[in-house]
Amino acid sequence: MAVALLASPFSFGWGKAGHKMINRLGAENLPANVPTFLRAPGAIREIEYLGPEPDRWRSPAEPELNAEQAPDHFIDLEYADMIGPLPRRRHEYIARLYELAREHPEMAKQLMPEKVGFQPYITNEVWERLKSAMRDYRELRARHQSTKDVQAAILFYAGWLGHYVGDGSQPLHVTRDHDGWVEKENPNGYTRQHGIHRRFETEFVEANITAADVRPLMTAVRPVGDEWNAYMKYLRRSATLVGRVYELDKEHGFDGKGTAEAKRFTAERLAAGASMYRDLVYSAWVQSAEPVP
Repeated sequence: MAVALLASPFSFGWGKAGHKMINRLGAENLPANVPTFLRAPGAIREIEYLGPEPDRWRSPAEPELNAEQAPDHFIDLEYADMIGPLPRRRHEYIARLYELAREHPEMAKQLMPEKVGFQPYITNEVWERLKSAMRDYRELRARHQSTKDVQAAILFYAGWLGHYVGDGSQPLHVTRDHDGWVEKENPNGYTRQHGIHRRFETEFVEANITAADVRPLMTAVRPVGDEWNAYMKYLRRSATLVGRVYELDKEHGFDGKGTAEAKRFTAERLAAGASMYRDLVYSAWVQSAEPVP
């Protein structure tokens, strides 16, 4: 049985540099048929600034805000998957985790929803906010009315969304092994000490990775159809790379200037985040034209 470790309140995604990079690259690479205001230099700067925004809500100066939204940054898929296929709605997910905790009282603490995390749920909810605002923008344009206010909302939602999509590309945000290997078995000798999380996502990125490293690794635009399924596939891809993060750390890949392999891996993960972010923003725009059921 795995060693229990409570979900980390200190997991800050890619740090300020990584989150700003993901948001900026995603916004810069939106297709030409999104609204012009969304691709304007000022809009891109605002979206970039908002990349780290949810981490700014994690100060001890605002303890209630911090406690409420900290679980939105991660999901421990090893525990979440114990309920079977994840339901699309947050409250159904919460109910099923409580039910599972009653069935497994020895794991009740690990299975509390705030310990397992809500990462795909907040992403889906903010994406729907963005799509709703884009629908309002279309309606106002059709009536030849001012869109100034809804443009501001769209930029905020777009920037906010990018943070969570960025978190999802970081493998240590989708596992209970988020800051030290917690499994009972450790045949590869991965570190059990805290520190790998920050060393990888913040210190190494800030010292070694630039947008020029990431931009060429982005994929071509692939608008999503079913946002939930596409995003879960993306998270599960990140989950397959947890062991790789630990391997690179074991090889001192994230120390100082690190290794070329670690640099390539990190740039690939940032590119995956920027690509998915761009595709989700574009898909919100495309789907905002669909009739409301």
